[in-house]
Formats: sequence, C-alpha cells, structure tokens
Amino acid sequence: MTFPFEIKATDGAARTGVLSTPRGEIRTPAFMPVGTAATVKALTTDQVAATGADIILGNTYHLMLRPAAERVQRLGGLHKFMGWEKPILTDSGGFQVMSLSNISKVTEEAVTFASHIDGSRHVLSPERSIAIQADLLGSDIVMQLDECVSWPAEPDRAREAMLLSARWAQRCKTAFGTRDSQALFGIQQGSTFQDQRKESADRLTEIGFDGYAIGGLAVGEGHEAMCEVLDYAPGMLPVDRPRYLMGVGKPIDIVEAVARGVDMFDCVLPTRSGRHGQAWTWEGPVNLKNAPFADDDQPLDASIACPASRDYSRAYLHHLVKSQEILGQVLLSWHNLAFFQALMAELRAAIAEGRLDAFRRDFKARQRVRV
Repeated sequence: MTFPFEIKATDGAARTGVLSTPRGEIRTPAFMPVGTAATVKALTTDQVAATGADIILGNTYHLMLRPAAERVQRLGGLHKFMGWEKPILTDSGGFQVMSLSNISKVTEEAVTFASHIDGSRHVLSPERSIAIQADLLGSDIVMQLDECVSWPAEPDRAREAMLLSARWAQRCKTAFGTRDSQALFGIQQGSTFQDQRKESADRLTEIGFDGYAIGGLAVGEGHEAMCEVLDYAPGMLPVDRPRYLMGVGKPIDIVEAVARGVDMFDCVLPTRSGRHGQAWTWEGPVNLKNAPFADDDQPLDASIACPASRDYSRAYLHHLVKSQEILGQVLLSWHNLAFFQALMAELRAAIAEGRLDAFRRDFKARQRVRV
C-alpha cells in the first residue's frame, strides 16, 4: 500500500483506524466534506478544518471545465489553489459526466460529453482522468474512472457497466503506475446484484488498489435496498484496505454503513441542507424556516465545539434564513459539517469501546427521520 492503513479496533463488522498520508492522518470512519469546485460551499478552509475534517473531496469534472485542470496546475496544484494543506481525494468525473452532461456517449475508449456550462465538447478517458487528478490537480487519493448506472438497472445493463468499469480500472492502474505520495482506489460496481458485486470485487482485487470504493449506490434505491447491498458488498473487498462508500449520505445511512464495515464517506448533504435552512442534529433534521423557532433562544447544540452550533440562538438563525441573509447559509453549513464530524468521532469511540450496537439503537431512536 502507498498509504499505511492501521485498523485499531473492531466491533462486529465495524472498524476504526488510521489511514496515514504525507499530508496528515485520516481517522476512520471518516466523513469527507465535498469541495466540488475547489471550495466547500459557503465556508473557508479554516472553518472546514476546525470542524475536525481530516480530508476533503474535489471534483474532476467541474475542475477540468472551470477553471481548467491545467490552470490549477500552473497555480501550484489544488492544495495551494484552495488553501487546504490536508489530504484531498478527487473523484474521477465519471458520475458527473453521466448525470450533468447535456450529451454524453460512452465507448470502450472513453466518454465524450458536452459541458453543462457552455456546450463545449470534451473527452474523458481512464488515462485522462488519472492525468487530471494525479498530475494536474495533485490529489492525494485518486479514483479510477468508472461507469455508474442509475437505479433500477436491468441485470444485463448493470453487468455491462460493471465489466467496462473493471477494464477501465486496469487502464487506470497502468496509467497511474507506482507513486510514493499518491494512492489509487478502485470502484466496485454491480448495482444491487450480489453476484455482480462479487465479480467486480474479485476483478479489482486481482488488479490491486490502495483502497476500494463501493460505487453505484445512493442513486435512487433507498435506505433499505442500500443496506441490503452493504450486508455483503464491503466484506467482498480486502480487509486490510480502506473501504469508501461514495456519495453517502444521511446520518442514519452513515451509521448503518459503518456497522457493515465501511470506513470513508462523502456527501454534499451538510452544506446543501445548510443553504436551504435545514440543520442536522442528534434528534434529526430541523427546518429553521419554521415559525416555532422565531422565539427559541437555545443554540442548535451547545455540546458541539463549533461557533455556529454553540454561539447563536435558533431564533437568530430563523431570522437569518427567513431574511435570506447569506450569514444564515454560512452558519447552518458550518454547523452541519461540525455535526457530521461529531457523529464520526462518536462512531470511532463507540467502535473502540465495543458499544456500537447500543449507539446504533440510541441514535435510530432519537432521529426524527423516516428511513
């Protein structure tokens, strides 16, 4: 492995450990705030770091289109460009090509697509994705290019995408080569089909990666179907490598995935919710637009070591949201990221102390969210 991964404790299938990189340690289970366009929306990098985040995620598709990966390289790489000194994981761009592009065409060689910004034509191959991430952006953890199908998927279509992803995985590994300060993760596909997940995992393991992602979930299948896949998918991947569930998600999704052996997560939910007046709490999501908060002088959560969580009343936050003041979006995004990091810290402690099942039961009972 390029980056040592030490599992310090287990509780059932759940693990807590440390992934060591030249830019710092990543404590697992870990949540990665999403910095799509070289920014975690509404927050400075100092604010993001203060929440306890060890790593953030950048997006290849958006950065290659604007400001252009070559420009980021000329300006010193993504870390310098956005002022973040800790590790960065970049996704491959494949998911956004499929979901955001006005027109895209997938062939064995590459994906050809039209930019959602100006309609300009681009080609993203496995080799080009690796070059953008590793050489131009300079990310610490690079993801293979894959093809992700939406849910529900017919078995034949899911298998076609899984096999293409496996072939692209080999091309990504060849293009990546051997590097001392960057790691490459493969991505398991197969939709909700157990036999395809197993074949995908076996193919990726034979190629050999520094870590393995579980792709093709959080694409419409719902919480229960996702958990059914996670009952078996993580265990198909090498036990000594980090396992990353892409694009997840809600706190209850994270808790259940951790219990099934997942180590890393990313999602836009904390900042997206914050921009729309929603705060995540130990009792579930609360909508600060609602009238009862107009006279609520209590903070969102005084136990969380974040100014947004501790130092402002719900009444004030309600006022900011109703008045459409930018500060409301900043404070709620900041609080939400701090809450997600507090959740990860509690999960790490629960695993280390052998009480994860009790934590899960208590958390699910307190959350006012239907899954």
